[in-house]
Amino acid sequence: MMRWETHAHTAEGSACGKAPAAEMAEACRKAGYDGMIVTDHFWHGNTAVNRDLPWQEWVRQFCLGYEHGKAAGEKIGLRVCFGWEYSWDGTDFLTYGLSPEWLLAHPETVTLPPQDYLRLIRRSGGCIVHAHPFREASYVPLIKLLPDQVDAVETYNKGNFEEIYNDRARWYAESYGLLQTSGSDAHHAGGFGGGILTDADIHTTEDYAAAVLHGRIAGLIRNGDDMLSGNDYHRG
Repeated sequence: MMRWETHAHTAEGSACGKAPAAEMAEACRKAGYDGMIVTDHFWHGNTAVNRDLPWQEWVRQFCLGYEHGKAAGEKIGLRVCFGWEYSWDGTDFLTYGLSPEWLLAHPETVTLPPQDYLRLIRRSGGCIVHAHPFREASYVPLIKLLPDQVDAVETYNKGNFEEIYNDRARWYAESYGLLQTSGSDAHHAGGFGGGILTDADIHTTEDYAAAVLHGRIAGLIRNGDDMLSGNDYHRG
């Protein structure tokens, strides 16, 4: 069974990231994970990349966290995959299953209305996970739920300040029969403690998306504890 961190930020791609990707990869491996998905804040969120750059250069710089993390991971036995966190005025969607090359070819991802963005990602074979849907914070003016436009819900987020935000997310997922995931939302090397357990052999972001969509999540990691379960954590 592999332990995967599904929600991690780097200083290269996220303005709120406190550690470079290589340091995050090392900390993730030391915390007992087999893999990590870099999900830096995308264009509409707290990105560290200058939005005035031409699209090609913006994407190149945005992907540096993933690339640096992958290079570091290859040296220490940590698999590193690519993803990103799309923001809609405080509502965040983790995007998996699409490559940097796909992103480079789709500059419309920054101009499409949010719901059209979600449709494009899923139509293109990607996977959308609603991150910390019930978090209350100064940057979240309104809680927005779109159960028909996401593939799964992040029902445990270590970065939530109140456990009730996770409880509500789980209630939401169970109410709508949505798949469940977990993530650390790590912004610094000491922030790991969420993630998923899977027997899927994941090497790429496409592999991870397939694992989610095909019900290959065997359990969730909550505050560092592995919790194997069946219907409690994913739809059969």
